[in-house]
Amino acid sequence: MTNTPSKYIDIIGFPMDLGADRRGVDMGPSALRIANIQTKLEQLGYKVSDQGDIFIKNQERQTVKNPKLKYLDEIVKTCEALAKRVEKSLTAGHFPLCLGGDHSMAIGTLSGVAAYCRKNNLEPGLIWIDAHADMNTHETTPSGNIHGMPVAASIGIGDKVLTNLYGFSPKIKPENVFLIGLRSVDCLEKELIKKSSLKVYTMTEVDRKGVNFIINKVLKDLKQRVQHIHVSFDVDSIDPSIAPGVGTPVSGGLNYREAHLLMETIAECGCMSSLEVAEVNPIIDTKNKTAELTAELIASSLGLRIL
Repeated sequence: MTNTPSKYIDIIGFPMDLGADRRGVDMGPSALRIANIQTKLEQLGYKVSDQGDIFIKNQERQTVKNPKLKYLDEIVKTCEALAKRVEKSLTAGHFPLCLGGDHSMAIGTLSGVAAYCRKNNLEPGLIWIDAHADMNTHETTPSGNIHGMPVAASIGIGDKVLTNLYGFSPKIKPENVFLIGLRSVDCLEKELIKKSSLKVYTMTEVDRKGVNFIINKVLKDLKQRVQHIHVSFDVDSIDPSIAPGVGTPVSGGLNYREAHLLMETIAECGCMSSLEVAEVNPIIDTKNKTAELTAELIASSLGLRIL
């Protein structure tokens, strides 16, 4: 198990909005940079290299070939480019921090993480913090939006073009995937979740058991079985009353302190080896407050403390 994150952080921007209906999340990486994410991390003692954004063609330059897998070709192409960047960062002994963009980006980040782990005989684990399960496939999706499919694709369920991205499937064993904060799950998604070995903590369980209990249990379980923990943080896991600028807002999410406690506890564990944040949408935000909060949470996950 990795004891501490690398002191070298590579910021990788992924300005993707092809996986969702609502426009604007492609500006998420810029909003997080405006929120001074690099400075916040440098103040914690990290050496930070901002590697810019992966180029993604916008919707106006493309057509939807399959309404059940919208913009599939460009998403696959750019997620492969992201996977290469993530794998290269990890191979260099660095910590990849991927800034989205919609959550289809996770198909790329997890491919890069999994490829690195395969080459180094490491077992990867995933903490997925999200209002949504993202367990749809082309057969279950009500929208055709690929940002609702990355968990399914990463455990080998769904269209083979997505599941086999980067040349192998699955990327991660379902029993090593923990979902926290769910409160909006499609009907057919529920059936896929029940058939899988995913560990799921909905907001109902967060209310009953508390964030501290849940994240400590998740970390304890993962540390016994994996050597690389990837955290995928969708900002819509936070309640829209404090994080309005997200791709798919859903009421009843994590509050300010619950979100920080999650990230602070992950930092205290010292076992996170890669991180992505998704779905910041400055178009529907208020004075960049959601990006500012997200930058704070990233800093908390990497060691920022009150005292």
